[in-house]
Amino acid sequence: HKIFSMLNYNIISNFLDICYSTCAVPLILDSFLTHWRTISFSACFGQMFLSFAMGATECVLLGMMAFDRYVAICKPLRYPVVMSKPAYVPMAAGSWAAAIINSVVQTSQAMQLPFCGDNVINHFTCEILAVLKLACADISINVISMVVANMIFLAIPVLFIFVSYVFILATILRIPSAEGRKKAFSTCSAHLTVVVVFYGTILFLYGKPKTKDPLEADKQDLSDKLVSLFNPIIYSLRNKDVKAALKNLVAQKHFN
Repeated sequence: HKIFSMLNYNIISNFLDICYSTCAVPLILDSFLTHWRTISFSACFGQMFLSFAMGATECVLLGMMAFDRYVAICKPLRYPVVMSKPAYVPMAAGSWAAAIINSVVQTSQAMQLPFCGDNVINHFTCEILAVLKLACADISINVISMVVANMIFLAIPVLFIFVSYVFILATILRIPSAEGRKKAFSTCSAHLTVVVVFYGTILFLYGKPKTKDPLEADKQDLSDKLVSLFNPIIYSLRNKDVKAALKNLVAQKHFN
């Protein structure tokens, strides 16, 4: 049960990372090769919708995966019951549904704004804050909506992850043997690495003062998308359960 649940969460997370990157990276590479840096109104908001949906789902899913690790380490005997298929499937589906609803709200509010002027943004992608600056109307409602969404999809999952790992660390430190502590820590090492990379990138890009240099802004936006491409590699290299499950799957197919 443990391997199956973790494998499913990792597959969903890897799929999200790939979708989040591919909704923008192809256009970024195309602009490098062809120097064509124009995007239609509908394509811009389509890209914005996908970025919002994938990013919010990733945040919620990372919080759920922290709970998965908490149950696996702190309540191992209850893991097959707590993280059974009837439990984690609605959790994963709920994260998708909530993120898509939020994305619809944010994108539709932005689309209703009137835009004027040159409509030029210093980004390869349609980053919502840059797009809102082009609006010829009051954007206070949009800003309030984004703050509320950030509290729900960013702050709450971060707090949930932090509390989960406080209990996980306390449990690991109570394990008498060094081998047992090492095995317990390896269970959550891949997830913890992705959490640090994912949220560390967000803090680096949006926590520091904004630059007015278009090239620097493009580099920041590109690095945000490229980092997500490395998350599947991190899971594959650090998660022994995933590698063991894949080896068993290959062995079974070869035997058959």
